[in-house]
Amino acid sequence: MPEATMSRRTIIGGVAALTLPSAVHGEAKAHVVLGRRDGAWLNGPGRWSANDAGDLTLVTDRATDFWRETHYGFTRDSGHFLGFATPAAFTAQLRIRGDYQQLYDQAGIMIRLDERRWVKAGIELSDGRPMLSSVLTDGRSDWATSPYTHDPRDFWMRATVAGGVLRLQVSADGKVWPLVRLAPFPVAPSYRVGPMACTPEREGLRVRFSDLRITPPLGKDLHDLS
Repeated sequence: MPEATMSRRTIIGGVAALTLPSAVHGEAKAHVVLGRRDGAWLNGPGRWSANDAGDLTLVTDRATDFWRETHYGFTRDSGHFLGFATPAAFTAQLRIRGDYQQLYDQAGIMIRLDERRWVKAGIELSDGRPMLSSVLTDGRSDWATSPYTHDPRDFWMRATVAGGVLRLQVSADGKVWPLVRLAPFPVAPSYRVGPMACTPEREGLRVRFSDLRITPPLGKDLHDLS
């Protein structure tokens, strides 16, 4: 069966709910993407598809980004984000596969309350090499990077939010999860979490997302890397 491609968007609360045509009588129905039917796009890309397993593949639009003010002085809220609802405390993890080629090409996971409160984390091309990058925004953005020594074209991100604390982890194999960042994060009754991709300097980054899991917070010791 060929991959299903986006045919229309239903706008709900400023984001686009996923609707794809059904093979039965031509009706529209919510399509399973990353194992769920409740995904909602913020700035959905012009090109994306979901295969029979629910894996999401997207191709970025031109000049897409998430950033607020710091250093550059501008605000950008045009990046691609497919958000799924969470409870007040949760762990989410996601597999990301992409080929980063130009400055600031990026893909990973995002957790979002609104345009002023969010975090994005994943691989970002900077200074000619793929970096493990995280941007935490609470009114204004920061940016933390470090060299990524494994294959940046295939990695996992994990985020845990509980009790006003954010814990970010990365994995090269989906088994061992070193710490990326520990930070305060706004307390809320629910969030949106899911795949994120941006290309501030171009268009055309192709990224495949799979293996999304949203569970109760793992509650593991900070140095437990499992």
